[in-house]
Amino acid sequence: MQRPTEGRHIADRRAPAGKARTAAFLRLDRAPRETFHVSRDGAGANRIVQFLRIARGRLA
Repeated sequence: MQRPTEGRHIADRRAPAGKARTAAFLRLDRAPRETFHVSRDGAGANRIVQFLRIARGRLA
């Protein structure tokens, strides 16, 4: 039986996600977070001094 779609938002009218989409989501969920977050080297002493000057309101 079809559900009535009149008056509903377009996102509510689409069919539910299939098995392939669910499997892809679960694969991404199992991936380590380093995929999305890139680690960077620590800031050097000069860079920290510049940040502190900016924080105090002076030109670096």
